[in-house]
Amino acid sequence: MDTALAHLLEEQRTAPLPPLTMRDVRIPDIEGMATAFVGMRRVGKSYLMGQEMGRLLAEGVPRSSMLALNLEDDRLGRPDLTTLSDALEYLFRTGPARHTETAHLFLDEVQAIPGWEQFVLRVLNTENVRVRVTGSSAKLLSTEIATGLRGRSTAIEVLPFSFREYLRHRGLEGLGDGPVGAAARSELEAAFLEYLRGGGFPGVQSMEPVDRRRTLQDYVDLVIFRDVVDRWDVGNLVALKWLVSHLLSSFSREFTVNRIYHDLKSQGVAIGRDTLHAYLGHLVDARLLCTINVRRASYRARQVNPRKVYAVDPGLAAAVAHPSADDTGHLLENAVYLELRRRFSRLHEESVSYFSDESGKADFVVDAEGGEPRVMQVCASMGDERTRSRELAGADAAMTSMHVRTAEIVTLHESGRIETSAGVIDIVPAWRWMLESGDTEA
Repeated sequence: MDTALAHLLEEQRTAPLPPLTMRDVRIPDIEGMATAFVGMRRVGKSYLMGQEMGRLLAEGVPRSSMLALNLEDDRLGRPDLTTLSDALEYLFRTGPARHTETAHLFLDEVQAIPGWEQFVLRVLNTENVRVRVTGSSAKLLSTEIATGLRGRSTAIEVLPFSFREYLRHRGLEGLGDGPVGAAARSELEAAFLEYLRGGGFPGVQSMEPVDRRRTLQDYVDLVIFRDVVDRWDVGNLVALKWLVSHLLSSFSREFTVNRIYHDLKSQGVAIGRDTLHAYLGHLVDARLLCTINVRRASYRARQVNPRKVYAVDPGLAAAVAHPSADDTGHLLENAVYLELRRRFSRLHEESVSYFSDESGKADFVVDAEGGEPRVMQVCASMGDERTRSRELAGADAAMTSMHVRTAEIVTLHESGRIETSAGVIDIVPAWRWMLESGDTEA
């Protein structure tokens, strides 16, 4: 065995697990299946593997039955499949009895080794080992995992902190549980506004606002160059960066690739529509952006209508928005979308959509299995009469179209209930809605 590898393996066995903020990510433990953590860079995939190790230790699994290896550690040089095989032999030589006792293998940044899928398949087929992997979104897309591992894997999407996790990280967990008095409510409202502006990326939580903003902008550049340009050999960097800037500045709004194409053309930037569609797909694959379709049964109707775009984190969206922009309402909508994605996205890729017809628009429709559609509106405040009328009209139109009698409007501060001809609309403050358990799949 390579000396550097042996040293790293011995080191990880004795190193204490880092202090962690516990994540509310449901990780299924399915025998014979590998678990792959996917998500944008810096969302905390590696720490989630550490959380899994801590869970196993708490359940009585000895540390000698686990092996964790970061395959981008520069001390490994250029790791290959032999590196993985040597690590596995070390695990059994120093830990559990082969085949008779379950071992746990954690491979971080697994994309560093070409052909890693064949190794994992061999382990799943021949050894009593549970395998967890993480990797860059540039080379570890959920679709590629499913293909490479021939259906022997479960992909778990990891997003930045939710609001509940954000409170936990700040030592405020439980603040919104049970009856909430005036003081606690004020603290929760202030914390939520900070969450909207600062976001949930773990690595920026303790930074000053100016440093956090720069760091989040650097995250965007990292995705552009490492996960799109390097991987896909992008030839039109000007168009790509314009597309990223436009979409991140237009979060929580409708867009069409055709409109973007004409905007670029008017500025003298030559690029084809198909290329723009490809660039958008790469950015979504890298988890920088998320898009949703209008709610229609027809596939063609979903494709020809405008989509809505959301950033992977409200703080990241705020970091790239113009400083003078009054975007609180859009940040709130972005945060609500991400929470819906946490709760429902594993049910179906299009579980969350938006509603639009000649009568009005609703920000979200959630089609959860085993229940009727949920209609949701999001606005910072219902105080302005025009805003109030627009939000109610959109909710009524969606409720009438889908034959449901209830809807929700998520606001920053307001609460209450409104009865309309279409049904009952509950108005809920965002901090309370965010802390509801919800019907989650993951």
